[in-house]
Amino acid sequence: MFCFDYTVPPDVSGQPRLDKYIVTVQSTLNRSQLKSGTTQLLVNGKPAKLSYKIRPGDTIHVSWEDSVPDDIIPEDIPLAILYEDENVTVVNKRQGMVTHPAAGNWSGTLVNALLFHRGSPAVPVADAAALRPGIVHRLDKDTSGIIITANNRRAEEWLQEQFQSRHVRKEYIAIVSGRPPHAAGDIRTGFIRDPRDRQKWKATADTAQGKYARTIYHCIGTFGPYSLMRLRIKTGRTHQIRVHMKYIGCPVLGDPLYNARKETLFADAPLMLHARLLGIRLPGSTEYTVFTAPVPARFKRVLHVLKAKYPKELPHD
Repeated sequence: MFCFDYTVPPDVSGQPRLDKYIVTVQSTLNRSQLKSGTTQLLVNGKPAKLSYKIRPGDTIHVSWEDSVPDDIIPEDIPLAILYEDENVTVVNKRQGMVTHPAAGNWSGTLVNALLFHRGSPAVPVADAAALRPGIVHRLDKDTSGIIITANNRRAEEWLQEQFQSRHVRKEYIAIVSGRPPHAAGDIRTGFIRDPRDRQKWKATADTAQGKYARTIYHCIGTFGPYSLMRLRIKTGRTHQIRVHMKYIGCPVLGDPLYNARKETLFADAPLMLHARLLGIRLPGSTEYTVFTAPVPARFKRVLHVLKAKYPKELPHD
């Protein structure tokens, strides 16, 4: 059983359908899952239909029951493999793919695809540790880019140690709404659950509050009210880049959780965040290997529009 409670913020634009709104703020579910698995749907304490048009201040309650399978099944899902040897597989994860199975996403994940690719048998759901075979880090569903996975237990332990000791270089690119306060910066904050919305996280100026989070950014260029950013994360908090970009007044374009700005030029833009570079020592090596993923087509499309509409400006303090 999965329960979800949410209060519609006052700055929500228009009156979107309830089902469409729920999937933007609760990415573990899609509209078809809502339709098939919802056991209770309340708005302001009263039963509501998925077609209900939400309003600011509405309180939403969803109870949803997932049909849990017995096994995680290998699935023949195409993968963009950047590198592979006997120890690791490095994948350029597509946007929209969940990293590992969990409630609401028992199929179509990176793990399902990797099991098939490796010729592995089905994994029993009852074996919780086996639900993430070889997964040592993750990306949000709508963040594309590089993920390194382990092909055996020894490699998994090696990679886990690299990530836990922060001996990994992770670099992203993002298109954001707004211009950063400086051409480059080092964001160091506390990191806590948003007290007004448990689905979100919040950065605080007090670095001792919650968990410590650090993101280094460099603005590559600005295009009118938008900016292209290069970002390195020194910690690995959930939604870290998305929260830190909002913290400096530059939420990621297409972010349904942290970007509340009314968008006209790119009203249907997906999340413009991509893990483009990963530097890590491979099992048994003393040297860093650097992997890069190409710039996604969605970035090229948005940048094409921006370059046609606005002159590129180099950032300066």
